[in-house]
Amino acid sequence: MPRIVRARFVVERNYAGWRLDAYLLEKIRRLDPAKAAFLIAERLDTLDGSRVGPETLLTTGFEFSLWREAEPEPETPMSFGVVFDDGALLVIDKPAGLPIHPTARYFEHTFTALAKARFPERKVDPAHRIDRETSGLVACGTSPEWTTRLKRSFAEGRVEKSYLALCEGWPTADAFEVDAPLALTLQSEVRVRMHVHASGSASATGFTVLGRRRAPGGAAVALLACAPRTGRQHQIRAHLHHAGLPLVGDKIYGADELIFDRFTKKAMTDADRATLRLERQALHAWKLSLPHPRSGEQVSFEAPLAADLAAFWDGCGEG
Repeated sequence: MPRIVRARFVVERNYAGWRLDAYLLEKIRRLDPAKAAFLIAERLDTLDGSRVGPETLLTTGFEFSLWREAEPEPETPMSFGVVFDDGALLVIDKPAGLPIHPTARYFEHTFTALAKARFPERKVDPAHRIDRETSGLVACGTSPEWTTRLKRSFAEGRVEKSYLALCEGWPTADAFEVDAPLALTLQSEVRVRMHVHASGSASATGFTVLGRRRAPGGAAVALLACAPRTGRQHQIRAHLHHAGLPLVGDKIYGADELIFDRFTKKAMTDADRATLRLERQALHAWKLSLPHPRSGEQVSFEAPLAADLAAFWDGCGEG
């Protein structure tokens, strides 16, 4: 039996009095009036079972959901490495390609689903996120109490994180910092894309050059240690793009953000792949230092550069 995916909506105060179809057009990017009418007629359930139409006027708090049959999940790695586990704190080395949490496209092929199957007697919950394509360290609590303490440490800035990145180009200095506020790019075709903007949230990342080499074909690439001072969405990727040093393999912040659109439509070209150099963004969660959720003692962990990124770097020539 196919799995049903539901998207829940609760009408906000500022949308009271709007028509239902206008509300959907506002909330769902790329939706057209005909598709909105179809969704309302065929794919919309209200909380109380009442019938609605495109012309229905909304009230604050009105709740409904849109549903669809889930497509087969994309293939992902179906295992992860354990770096540390003492019953309270679990630190894993996540492979690139494995999502942390369920989404519309991923359900069973996620870290949380794999962890539930691997540790059925525990409630494993990540205390933070890294992107699906990013590899490396993720800290998890193994019960609600430990997870709450871990998340509090992240929120209070008591956690130090360091990433390894391969970027296009050579920085002019061996160490530099990008201190630039980040905001969601509303005009972008990519809904999650961030950009530097004065109205954005304060964001700062320190970078140290660990090596400079040339990729096959002669292009300059550098290996960087990245230390985010804040924890914004896509912070390292957006800051490197702002510095003119995008990540190798980055489909959103690289040479052409439309590559991501073609990737989602399974329409990437050979030219796209040549531009990217790698199948995924070259970012790896390398080091993590945090207070242990049970003892409060500061503990530190490290995951060596993922094999695919190490192979790419090893295949580059000296600069």
